[in-house]
Amino acid sequence: MKSKNCILIYFALMLNLVVLAQQGKQKRADTLFNKFSFVKAAEVYQDLIRNNYNKDYATRQLADCYAYLRDPNRATRYYKQVVNQKDVPIEYYYKYAQALRGIKDYDESRIWLERFKDSGGVANTDNFERDIDFISNVFNSKQQYFLNRIRFNTAFSDFGAIEYHGKIYFSSSRDEGVSIKRLYGWNEQPFLDVYVTDKDTKKQVDFTSKLKGDVNSIYHDGPIAITNDGRTMYFSRNNANELGKEIDKNGISNVKIYRATLRDSLWTDIEDLSINNKEYSTQHPALSPDNTKLYFTSDMPGGFGGSDIYVVDINPDGTFGTPKNLGNVVNTKNTEGTPFINNEGTLFFASDGHLGIGLLDIFGTIADENGNITNVLNLGVPINSNKDDFSFNMNADGLTGYFSSNRQGGRGDDDIYSYYRVPLLNVKGTVIDAINTRPIPNAIITLYDDKENKIADMVTDENGNYSINIDRNKDYKIVASQDKYIDDYRVFTSKNLKSIESIITANLILNPVQNVVKLAELNTIYFDYDKYNIRPDAALELDKIVNLMKNNYPEMVIRIESHTDSRGELSYNDKLSIDRANATYEYLVSKGIDVSRITEHEGFGERRLTNGCEDGETCEEDDHQLNRRTDFIIVKME
Repeated sequence: MKSKNCILIYFALMLNLVVLAQQGKQKRADTLFNKFSFVKAAEVYQDLIRNNYNKDYATRQLADCYAYLRDPNRATRYYKQVVNQKDVPIEYYYKYAQALRGIKDYDESRIWLERFKDSGGVANTDNFERDIDFISNVFNSKQQYFLNRIRFNTAFSDFGAIEYHGKIYFSSSRDEGVSIKRLYGWNEQPFLDVYVTDKDTKKQVDFTSKLKGDVNSIYHDGPIAITNDGRTMYFSRNNANELGKEIDKNGISNVKIYRATLRDSLWTDIEDLSINNKEYSTQHPALSPDNTKLYFTSDMPGGFGGSDIYVVDINPDGTFGTPKNLGNVVNTKNTEGTPFINNEGTLFFASDGHLGIGLLDIFGTIADENGNITNVLNLGVPINSNKDDFSFNMNADGLTGYFSSNRQGGRGDDDIYSYYRVPLLNVKGTVIDAINTRPIPNAIITLYDDKENKIADMVTDENGNYSINIDRNKDYKIVASQDKYIDDYRVFTSKNLKSIESIITANLILNPVQNVVKLAELNTIYFDYDKYNIRPDAALELDKIVNLMKNNYPEMVIRIESHTDSRGELSYNDKLSIDRANATYEYLVSKGIDVSRITEHEGFGERRLTNGCEDGETCEEDDHQLNRRTDFIIVKME
């Protein structure tokens, strides 16, 4: 019996671990997807599909991954499965049509484009037929990003916001003063300084919020990048020395990147970097996730156009290697700038050389399994507009961040905008015991669609909690079950939710199974041959029952039934079983269980054997042991 229980517990634990692992994988895959790490995301989605975990959702995401990786062959394979899913969002008809164009199956592509239109979709035929913009068309088949209001913009130039440890750092020309024309900035406004404010500020940021230390000068300062440890800052500044501006051979003051160190809450020890040169500009610093590489913009000789994006190694001693141009997948004959690298190593940048919506547009990059950039993707509206959009960054969650734009409707020249990606919708809740309101761990949660098709399984944690990502605009049913409880379920919908809503709560309440032969915690206890004393192992089980009756179910009433094996005379076994029932009863009463809560304590001798070990049968001692027992019967729960 003990061996059997151990096996059952083992399989329950393994199921718990497997389901929790799948939940974790889906969350990881979705995070990678939002951060444009499509190669890694695809691997995890494939694993989810193999394990039949939220398979429809994972298939849609996997198809998108291959589309963004410009792999239309594999994209069409999975989109073909997606468009046959029940109640699939109609934009997947459009995506499938685009992917079919990618493999030059134009006739089938037209069929699915018409299916998209017939379902209410609106398609720009001119954009649709631009094979060169395949992945941007797929990405922008629905709006990916939404904007939040920023309260600290002014009538002056505000841009280059980054979030770090609950603070927002940005550049602004709000401090009015002597006009100094900036030649290599994105704006023509003077006196840019670096400001810092709390992330959740609801008030206007004034001049007292300037960064403390020596970063701000009488010249243009910013934007900035900060190392992971918060001790080092890289920032742009006009060429300058103690005598005034340094100028190149054409009489132009260029821009350099400097390094500052945080000492006693002040940014000081300003260093001119070896990558700088007064004959050209280096600006817009950005750091790799491990801070070993510095990305920047420069118009140094040998580039592809007006300004290109470069990368340089930062050596352990703080010195720099040789700058490397990122190549013609990123850089064009026109202008590229304001690079940003998210924590998965994906590059974002601004350009007016790639196919865009307006002037400067913001692009993300697509990398292969070796990390080589193979393509760029226009982030679409509302990130991009018909004006200049630049200085994009992404927070660690992959869902939020900032960018800058001089589009109409802002407060000034350049303004800072906060964006969010529609968060993945999550249903979560707690499963509790209806009698004592305590959480129920290891309950099986099963999610169904409105057609009773199972979508996913999960297991509640030690606090009775569960959560799983779901699709929007669908109806669901969620069921909780546990072996000692009656199942409970909830039906709910994810339709007509606001885009910022990310959580649906569905708590479940389980009623214990009543009038059953055994409750899970009321384990059978066993006796030695021809004895009725309470063994140490039995005492442990009885103590569990005492705790259950005192603390978990204070209204529970039980009945005690004791038994023997088949050896010995019938009358002797009847008396022995009564002695065992009495010993069990006396033990529980001695531990504080009121006698009124034990309705009977009876002995049944050898009359109720659990196996075939009757008189005359040859049985092993372990088999006889299974019959020398006391069972506990639930008479009442409440």
